[in-house]
Amino acid sequence: MSAEARPRRPTPTLAAPTPEPVPSPDPTSRPREKKPFLLDFFPLETADQTRLSRFFERLKEGRVSTTRCVQEGVLLWPPRTACPGCHTEDVDWVDLPERGRIYAFSAVLGGAPLGMESDVPFAVGLVDLDGVPLRLFGRIEGRAWTELRIGQSVRLESFDIGDGRWFYRFRADD
Repeated sequence: MSAEARPRRPTPTLAAPTPEPVPSPDPTSRPREKKPFLLDFFPLETADQTRLSRFFERLKEGRVSTTRCVQEGVLLWPPRTACPGCHTEDVDWVDLPERGRIYAFSAVLGGAPLGMESDVPFAVGLVDLDGVPLRLFGRIEGRAWTELRIGQSVRLESFDIGDGRWFYRFRADD
């Protein structure tokens, strides 16, 4: 029997369930919720969770720091427990400069990480720190992304993410 002569069966149709409307949450009235570990944007910080807990302890003190290889004198970013060049675990903790300049930036207009959906739009960027050969990536606060520019001065700061953990970000100068 040819394809044209074969009788067609009716295709069953299923009605899609109508989704119930979900009220949009007020971002100012809700505490940050605990996220599943694999979806959590921010790292775990205590000594029983990471060998880099000192980085987070310093953030709580208002200091953004990293490690430096004692043998080679090289700054390591992100902070490490061992130098990737000479493999020594002989590293010192050093504070990073508080000032830098925007090297590149972009806006997050959608698809934000879990827990940051209500913050959209926001800016993220690469910043060259003053006086050290490091370029850090992070969120840029203090101005709308449309007001940022390459070369603009920013300040590196630590901040409480709202659940007892700390991280760093940049704040655009006025």
